[in-house]
Amino acid sequence: MESQTERTAGMTSAITGTTRGIARAAVRAELAQVAFDLFRRNGFDKVTLDDLASAAGVSRSTFLRYFRTKEDAVLGAFDAQGEKLAAALRDRPAAEDDWTALRRAMDCVLDPYRKDPEHSLALAALVRETSALCARHLEKQDGWRATLARSLAERSGSPGPGTLAQTVRAAAALDCLNAALDHWTASDGHSDLDTLLDEAFAVLAT
Repeated sequence: MESQTERTAGMTSAITGTTRGIARAAVRAELAQVAFDLFRRNGFDKVTLDDLASAAGVSRSTFLRYFRTKEDAVLGAFDAQGEKLAAALRDRPAAEDDWTALRRAMDCVLDPYRKDPEHSLALAALVRETSALCARHLEKQDGWRATLARSLAERSGSPGPGTLAQTVRAAAALDCLNAALDHWTASDGHSDLDTLLDEAFAVLAT
């Protein structure tokens, strides 16, 4: 039977681990903001890792412990989106068809754009205007496609990688998202992003 001392030690360890995780996330967010500001001011291609470390007041090795590349310093903001989107998709009502469920699940991706449109617009513009960032972001989304297809398969009661049709729908949904974001960015944020995404999905609804 576990002693009180062992239970206390376990709780202390868990709290310490949680505290370290929170502190690391805070440092990571601060470094990402410094990098983002520098990229916007000087241009992504002109900024080096040494420039980023210097602007953040840390060593290059410290910066690299949080971000392996310059691209990661920008695109880290999207890291959790794939799993978050997949979870939202799995939680959609079973009665919804795949296409409707995909559109409604996309609402969780749009939340940051609704809450902070100014920052989100600047981030979207930076990614779309920088070939290295755009390519890396699309690479990340390629992994989301497989995750979404699996979620669609789970909704249909057939766990696995998903059928060809489910994979195509997942890929098309992501294309609709990107097209809507492109138009929203081109409008300088004046267009309604939810409406643009609805219109994009409507094109393929049949």
